[in-house]
Amino acid sequence: MNAHSALAPTPTGLAARLRLDALELPALAAIWGISFLFMRVAAPAFGPVPLVELRLALGGLVLAPLLWRARAQFPLRLWPKLALVGAVNSAVPFALFAWGAERAPAGIGAITSAMTVLFAALVGFAFFGEKIGGRRALALLGGFAGVSVLAAGKAAGAGIGWAVAAGCAAAFLYGVGLHLVRRHLGGLPPAAVASSTLLSAALLMLPLALAQWPAQAIAPRAWGAALMLGLLCTGLAYLLFYRLVARIGAARTSLVTYLIPLFGVAWAWLLLDEPVTASMAAAGALILAGVWLARRETH
Repeated sequence: MNAHSALAPTPTGLAARLRLDALELPALAAIWGISFLFMRVAAPAFGPVPLVELRLALGGLVLAPLLWRARAQFPLRLWPKLALVGAVNSAVPFALFAWGAERAPAGIGAITSAMTVLFAALVGFAFFGEKIGGRRALALLGGFAGVSVLAAGKAAGAGIGWAVAAGCAAAFLYGVGLHLVRRHLGGLPPAAVASSTLLSAALLMLPLALAQWPAQAIAPRAWGAALMLGLLCTGLAYLLFYRLVARIGAARTSLVTYLIPLFGVAWAWLLLDEPVTASMAAAGALILAGVWLARRETH
């Protein structure tokens, strides 16, 4: 037996890994899907900015040991760039989603988050010279048609257009952030980058969060939702995400994009009794079809 065959996974070990992958991918989608429920519960009590401050700080601290281990790769001159990426890729989108969660059902934010893939393609075309083929163009049209359907709908008799706009703006910034990380922070340990950008964003948001901290006592239910949002849906979710990327690759891990809206809507229906409207179903189908088309062109 040579060294290579000794290190190769056995059929039993490979089967176990495949089963683990099959469990971890939907688990990650379920965790990120329920983040919209936690925002829906906590945002009215904290306000968007204080809630985001807790989310950034807690998520960054969970990942801090990985940043400490790679600290030699993060010289002082790099931190302004990390802070900029943290603002674009975390602080502002998190705040937009939290603002929308005060005004619309949790499922709305989950559905609009799927636009990240389409906005990433649009940003690449507009600012970085990437080509958009026929399928991607059709994907963008389908996605924006879905957003239009979603924005025109109502929830509990109230218009949700501004919440949809906030979610789309957040997804657009995620798309910008993907390109910034790829072009300016490539080659660095991804989980350490996540920690550094989260903690940098937390420092940037701290003065505003303190100024807007609610004067009234915050209910334990809202505190619990905020803690879960930071520790589980940000810190631990990033750990799971990068673990999956390392094991099965970025392309397969990106399949989580299809599942997040489904879990987001399902959690809100199951735990908050939020209805699933016809416009939500139609918009989700159009957006996810667009995401599917966009991914087909890149593979």
